[in-house]
Amino acid sequence: MLESQAHRRLHAIQCHLLPSSTASDDDSSSHVQPNLTAAEFFHGQGYSVVLPEKLQTGKWNVYRSARSPLELVTRFADHPEIGTLHDNFVHAVESFRDYKYLGTRIREDGTVGEYKWMTYGEAGTACEAIGSGLQYHGFQKGASIGLYFINRPEWLIVDLACSSYSYISVPLYDTLGPDAVQYVVNHADIQAIFCVPQTLNSLLSFLSGIPSVRLIVVVGGVDEYLPSLPSGSGVKLVSYLKLISQGRSSLQPFCPPKPEDVATICYTSGTTGTPKGVILTHGNLIASAAGFCRAIKFTSSDVYFSYLPLAHIYERTNQFILVYYGGAVGFYQGDNLKLMDDLAALRPTIFSSVPRLYNRIYDGITSAVANSGKLREGLFRVGYNSKKQAIMSGRNPSPMWERLVFNKIKEKLGGRVRFLGSGASPLSPDIMDFLRVCFGCQVIEGYGMTESSCVISIMDVGDNLSGHVGSPSPACEIKLVDVPEMNYTYEDRPHPRGEICVRGPIVFQGYYKDEVQTSEVIDNDGWLHTGDIGSWLPGGRLKIIDRKKNIFKLAQGEYIAPEKIENVYTKCKFVSQCFIYGDSLNSILVAVVAVDPDVIEAWAASEGIKYENLEQLCNDPRARAAVLAEMDAVGMEAQLRGFEFAKAVTLVLEPFTLENGLITPTFKIKRPQAKAYFAKVISDMYAELSKSDPKLQKM
Repeated sequence: MLESQAHRRLHAIQCHLLPSSTASDDDSSSHVQPNLTAAEFFHGQGYSVVLPEKLQTGKWNVYRSARSPLELVTRFADHPEIGTLHDNFVHAVESFRDYKYLGTRIREDGTVGEYKWMTYGEAGTACEAIGSGLQYHGFQKGASIGLYFINRPEWLIVDLACSSYSYISVPLYDTLGPDAVQYVVNHADIQAIFCVPQTLNSLLSFLSGIPSVRLIVVVGGVDEYLPSLPSGSGVKLVSYLKLISQGRSSLQPFCPPKPEDVATICYTSGTTGTPKGVILTHGNLIASAAGFCRAIKFTSSDVYFSYLPLAHIYERTNQFILVYYGGAVGFYQGDNLKLMDDLAALRPTIFSSVPRLYNRIYDGITSAVANSGKLREGLFRVGYNSKKQAIMSGRNPSPMWERLVFNKIKEKLGGRVRFLGSGASPLSPDIMDFLRVCFGCQVIEGYGMTESSCVISIMDVGDNLSGHVGSPSPACEIKLVDVPEMNYTYEDRPHPRGEICVRGPIVFQGYYKDEVQTSEVIDNDGWLHTGDIGSWLPGGRLKIIDRKKNIFKLAQGEYIAPEKIENVYTKCKFVSQCFIYGDSLNSILVAVVAVDPDVIEAWAASEGIKYENLEQLCNDPRARAAVLAEMDAVGMEAQLRGFEFAKAVTLVLEPFTLENGLITPTFKIKRPQAKAYFAKVISDMYAELSKSDPKLQKM
């Protein structure tokens, strides 16, 4: 009798597993061996298992985590009864009632002091009061609740209340701007909004344009000082404390959600068009957090520093994980310029950030070393090289170097950090290695997106190879799909390449009220097409190498992926940010560079160049030539192809910011807006190139 397809697939998976007697119990990375059919994909440690997508074709192209090759993770291993965010928080309150949970330095009078803490038990009481308060005002299960303020304890309390009473939380980016916020409020049919006095003013400016809203709750507001609303507005305005009081006076039992219920609608800012609402269920978010917890372990004694926007899935997932482990969360003051002061006061053990901040930390340390004198600089170099060699070879570094060199550096992040996480965009391998050496802790890079409930892949603890984003989360499987127009195929050697596609319990339910765009990213087999181009490295590690979405053609037919080129050029010492432009009417690329003022000033001083102000220096042809030459050198080192080099550059002092509309809240360049913003300088560069060599430009 023929075996069923399910049995044949199970047999294929089991061929990867070593007999239990041959693998030591304490070596979680040694339970995988290459199946002969897929042997070419395995070298050394196997972090991933390769499986056939379809048994009929025999093509081995689906990768799963070696930690869970038999099934995709949907629940926490130690607590499979946790199926929703409400279950997760109830577990934390019951297990860690008197443990520190939410900490802030901001006092009621607005001054800043030491961190004061709310316990899990106290947070549970506040959560119950907020949920009851919303029921007091008549909001039914499934109502959409907006959160329009930056990180602080009340944000998480409201989000937890939404989970416990089956409301749908909808974060509103405080940096999206009034037009986008108004769009999201209307699109998501938001009925109540939690805000702060600063964002209240924005809401009131378009109050008549958001008819679904019936209640506005002001966090940090005082009732007697709240403005009066027009009698015909139909909107009630109350303070957060008053809502808690109303809830306490009529406490209601929880209204627990089911795993398949919608937990949140996260609107992605996007680089073009209007925001898209990503629908995520409780099951999605628990699966994502559970997958992470199979790879990385936290404890109830860990302290986490929260400053990344809670409106983003990256930070929210961190919070779900911290709740599961009973960790403490300390919030920043709300001012990015005072992060280092907050870190010194909190002394966290876990710090998650984005490459942009890690690049600044790297620049700050290397600059301080360079200016410390030859003796100290020499001592740092010797200590750095010695410690790096020890780490890479799996040995314990000499404690002497900690005392002489690195303890002072560790104090920059409070002195206790044991885990550094990075996401949102690629972290340079050099900077990752630098962080590992200087801070002497795990530095883990992950990859994900809102549509995948955050984590798609994550580096394994103990993997010292940098320049990749790890193996698949145990909660999903990954395959690479050919992109012939960019010459990326799964048959490429030595490393298969293609568009990263993801499937599993972490994949979102679709874009809210937008079936067309949903069908564009999720295919009939349930694969989410990310738009990112990846490559499989030895051992089943994933590397992000390109972006499909923003490609364009030059006049001669060559495809350009500008983000890849921009990532290369940002390694140039002069370049703080870079915008690469080209189109089908021109055969070459041009660049607009936001320069690092300190670096270009130092260069001018070394060259003896006189200038009245930095703007004049940026316009100096000698400065442009020096920056372009440095960009060329960096490009050659990165092996850019000839047509990928920028042939002209304009230097600007103004950085690309949220305020001038050139980047998204996740620091991605808004290409259409940048094109319009720099239209004149782009035109001038092409005109100048055409004069110098007419053959260079038009084809």
